[in-house]
Amino acid sequence: MRGLGTLSNVVAILVGSALGVRLGDRLPERTTRTVTDVLGLLTLVIGASNLLALADPDYVAAVGDQATLLIVLAALLVGGIVGSLARIEERVEALGALLHRRFGANGASEARARFIEGFVTASLVFTVGPLAILGALSDGLGRGIEQLALKSALDGFASLAFASTLGWGVAAAALSVGAWQGGLTLAAVWVGDLAAPAAIASLTATGGILLLGVGLRLLKVRAVPVADLLPALVLAPVLTSIVATLR
Repeated sequence: MRGLGTLSNVVAILVGSALGVRLGDRLPERTTRTVTDVLGLLTLVIGASNLLALADPDYVAAVGDQATLLIVLAALLVGGIVGSLARIEERVEALGALLHRRFGANGASEARARFIEGFVTASLVFTVGPLAILGALSDGLGRGIEQLALKSALDGFASLAFASTLGWGVAAAALSVGAWQGGLTLAAVWVGDLAAPAAIASLTATGGILLLGVGLRLLKVRAVPVADLLPALVLAPVLTSIVATLR
């Protein structure tokens, strides 16, 4: 059944978050801070590994070895301008605040900020990675849910760790995952396999840089407005196709 991969992913996040919240209530603050630092470092490693897509043979062959990084840079700059003007980061945080008012049991400002941080951070981590995109497309094309099954397992453990420090906002990120991956699955069902390998590589590299931004947020190095950069995920494949056509 198409869409089963995303459904299993949503369930894994909810279960992992529930277990994480129960675990977090029993951990001292120093331990939860250490867990968050570990997640930040791991996110940096995953983001850096995604940058290997800049050397993808299909990507290099399509646009040239000098253009791969320039395309990603252009996508991030233009996407960042568009996202900041559209105030995407603020809107995502506002959605988190709305969900907290709707489902949060504690209305204190500290609990509200923690809920929003959990929602925004987990949403970015769970939706920006290549498995979210490639897995959803593969599911929609009827090629199986193996990639999303793997992602479900990874997200389940990640949500447990996130929720132990950031609380129930992590569970709310299941809504973001369902909407994003479900939309990609439906798009694949309707339009078929139109994603060229070069476009996927540029998207993966761009997503890697966004994950680096998420890692810096988790480590409290800098609150990079990663949500404002999300349009870059659309622009990178588009720019890749344009450059490949003009060559």
